Amino acid sequence: MRGIFGAIAALLMAGAAHAADKVTFGLDWLAEAEYGGYYQAVANGIYARHGLDVTIRQGGPQVNHMQLLMAGQLDFNLGGGRAIEFAAEGLPYLAVAAIFQKEPAVLIAHPNTGADRFEALKGRPIAIGADTRNGWWRFLAAKYGYSDAQIRPYTFNLAPFLANNDLVQQGYLGSEPYLIETEAKFKPQVLLLADGGYRGYANIITTSAKLVASRPDVVQRFIDASAEGWYSYLYGDPAPGNALIRAANADMTQAMLEYGRGVMKQHGVVDSGDAERLGIGAMTDARWQEFYASMVAVGVYKPGIDLTKAYTTRFVNHRAGMALKPAP
Repeated sequence: MRGIFGAIAALLMAGAAHAADKVTFGLDWLAEAEYGGYYQAVANGIYARHGLDVTIRQGGPQVNHMQLLMAGQLDFNLGGGRAIEFAAEGLPYLAVAAIFQKEPAVLIAHPNTGADRFEALKGRPIAIGADTRNGWWRFLAAKYGYSDAQIRPYTFNLAPFLANNDLVQQGYLGSEPYLIETEAKFKPQVLLLADGGYRGYANIITTSAKLVASRPDVVQRFIDASAEGWYSYLYGDPAPGNALIRAANADMTQAMLEYGRGVMKQHGVVDSGDAERLGIGAMTDARWQEFYASMVAVGVYKPGIDLTKAYTTRFVNHRAGMALKPAP
């Protein structure tokens, strides 16, 4: 009998050892194509094959996922844009992967007004939000000679832009240009921030230093599976991921999803630069240092911050999932 009970116990322990690790992941906005790789990894069972049971929580204007990460209610969060601030403030959180090699923020202008390059925006009224004013605006202002006198309030409403041919406004590559084309029936002039020289990463996955130290295997499997999900979403059939996105966000249409995925591919938002040789999610010390130096120069960050406390490259740069990318 003891042998039977021992065998049963061994089977139960083996089952427990192979149980999927539960992971909760917070997005920084509502479900849309810009998060397609994560939803694809859920829909196609990629996370499951890596031994993970992943729950994706949408963000939104009333959601502070950084607070939830700090409270231990999230395991991972798309909050890595604050990674340098974490280091400056001594907070125990790290950026562990940069899914977007290019910041998808844009400045949008009316066509045929001469506002077809960043240099041409000097002196024009530009509608931006408060967070932008203290972030990438300062980089652009220093590089292209803009002044704060050009700033107009950004209301998250296209009406002021549509009513004023001279107005330029901030936006997101996969959102406002699509809405302008479909609702106002004209193609706006779109200037991608990354094309203006801004070197910040985006869609950065953040987690706690505690999880990195105690469960590095979970972090590694989550990053690898997320990269595989992005390769599948961009280069395979995106339908499974899109179905989950639409189920999560009733306002998201199939046409918007197709547009968002298309412009990400067109502009190399996910798969360009270092990611082309190191894999999706790539981060390098040189790129972080370059970005930090550019923002210190315009007063966004103070000099002397220890960037080794802001991020780690141990979980990226090993070409995870690249076999899913079609040969050129």
